[in-house]
Amino acid sequence: MKEKKENWDLVIQPKQSVFSVDLQSIWRYRDLLMLFVRRDFVSVYKQTVLGPIWFFIQPILTTITYLIVFYFIAEIKTDGLPPILFYMSGIVLWNYFSECLTKTSDTFTANATIFGKVYFPRLIVPISVVMSNLIRLGIQLILLVLFWIYFYVDGAQIHIQITIALLPLLLLLMAGHGLAFGIIISSLTTKYRDLKFLVQFGVQLLMYASPIVYPLSKVPEKYHWILLLNPMTSIIETFKYSFLGVGVFNPIHLCLNFAFLLFTLSIGLLLFNRVEKSFMDTV
Repeated sequence: MKEKKENWDLVIQPKQSVFSVDLQSIWRYRDLLMLFVRRDFVSVYKQTVLGPIWFFIQPILTTITYLIVFYFIAEIKTDGLPPILFYMSGIVLWNYFSECLTKTSDTFTANATIFGKVYFPRLIVPISVVMSNLIRLGIQLILLVLFWIYFYVDGAQIHIQITIALLPLLLLLMAGHGLAFGIIISSLTTKYRDLKFLVQFGVQLLMYASPIVYPLSKVPEKYHWILLLNPMTSIIETFKYSFLGVGVFNPIHLCLNFAFLLFTLSIGLLLFNRVEKSFMDTV
C-alpha cells in the first residue's frame, strides 16, 4: 500500500549559517511582532497615575536638571542656542538609543520562559523593542518641535537646514546601533552575568562622551576624534545642525558611522545566532 505523503504548514529547520537572518520567518510572524510592540509600549506606564504623560515629563525634568547643573552652575554655554532646546535635542535622541540598548541587552534572560516553550524567530523580540521605542521617540520629537516653535517665535537664532532630510537615516543609525550593541550584550550575558551590571553604568558614561550637555565646539579639536569613536556623536551633531542650525555636519563621519554599524550588526547576528541554539542550557 502506498504511503500517504504528509503536508506540513511549517517546517522548522536549523540555520545553515550563523550570519543568516530568516527575513521570511520574521515577516511570517509579523502579527506576533506587532503584539510584542504593543506589549512593550503599553506595559511601561500601565497602572500608573499619569500614564503616557510620562513620555513628556521625563525629557522635561531631565532638561531642567541639565539647565540648572550644567548651564547655570557649571556655566557651560550652548553656542548661543536656547539651552532648553540644546539639551532636549540631545536628550530625546540619547533616550531612544539607550532604551533600545538596555532593553535588547536583556533579551535572552528576560524571555527565557517564552523561548523555552514556544517557537518563533528570536530576533523578533529585540526588533520589537526598537520599534516600540520608536513610538516613544516620535512623541518626544513632537514635544521638541513645540519648544522649537516657541523659541523661534520668540526670536531665537535657530534655523532648519536642508540636511533635516537625513532624519530617517539618523533614526536608522540609532536603531541599528541600539539593536547591534544590545544583541551583542544579550548574547554574552547568557554566559557572563557580570555584563548585566555594567550595562547601565556603561551607558551613563557613554552619555558624557556624547555632545549632549556640551557643544562639540567647546572640546579642543585635537580630541574630537576620541568623541567621534562614540557612534552617537556624529548622529547628535548632525541632528543639531539640521534642526537648530548649530553643530558639526560631516558626511564622512556619517559614512564611517554606517560602516561601523554594518560591522557591529554582523558581529551581533553572529553571536545571537550561535547563542540562541543553546542558551537554554545556561540561562
